[in-house]
Amino acid sequence: MAATIIDGKAVAAQVRAEVAADVAAFTARHGERPGLATILVGDDPGSAVYVAGKQRASAEVGMAAVSETLPATASHDDVAAVIQRLNADPHVHGILLQLPLPGDLSETALTGLIDPAKDVDGLTPVSAGRLALGRPGLRPCTPLGVLRLLASVEAQLSGAEAVVIGRSNLFGKPMAQLLLAANATVTVCHSRTTDLPGVCARADVLIAAVGRPRLVTREFVKPGAVVIDVGITRLESGLVGDVDFEPVAEVARAITPVPGGVGPMTIAMLLRNTLDAADAQVGSVSQDDE
Repeated sequence: MAATIIDGKAVAAQVRAEVAADVAAFTARHGERPGLATILVGDDPGSAVYVAGKQRASAEVGMAAVSETLPATASHDDVAAVIQRLNADPHVHGILLQLPLPGDLSETALTGLIDPAKDVDGLTPVSAGRLALGRPGLRPCTPLGVLRLLASVEAQLSGAEAVVIGRSNLFGKPMAQLLLAANATVTVCHSRTTDLPGVCARADVLIAAVGRPRLVTREFVKPGAVVIDVGITRLESGLVGDVDFEPVAEVARAITPVPGGVGPMTIAMLLRNTLDAADAQVGSVSQDDE
């Protein structure tokens, strides 16, 4: 059985097209564009590329892009002042602090200063708490993107057994929460999991996100499972994921490639989150004025 290759680029393009249409409607309705602010601290080349990509993507769908850049020598108070200013700016509806931060700046402390209503990365303690409690709020972008990819191949989550390899705050934990919310039975695996292949082989949906090249081999995969590869590592041979792609594709029903699978979805869902945040904020202001 040859697996369906889940084309993340195509699904992301569809999401961006939907967002662009909704942004145009938002702008016509409210007389302003949704605003996404990015904060880059330091001069890390990779971070600069990511931020530029997010700004370009937001502009392409008609959003207003706001760029804040601080030197690597910036203090906690310097970064905090920028965040507080953006929190208070009614024309900024989403705020993204690019990670990692340089030096001894605390990512947890600074991310926690972002207004939860503008937390389009879904990383503040308030956003995490809302997700854990099943309350409305902004969700982390990459897990949201994975849900959209699963929907694109009509993966049935309700009642399904889902396994997430990786328990990070950035992906593994919120991914598990979103799967629980979709009524899947969820197991989260990690470095201390006993019999990892056996646990994974029970999964109808298997999601790998640990950054260990080709960790997931054919023996990990239940025939007919949907396999989502979130990991990415650069080897001399090129970019590879956490899944040993070709052997696993022989038994899976559907699988994401690396690159071109999950990666394109992150920015696409960031744009969706920004629009959702703008809708909530402007709608709240309009109701307060009535």
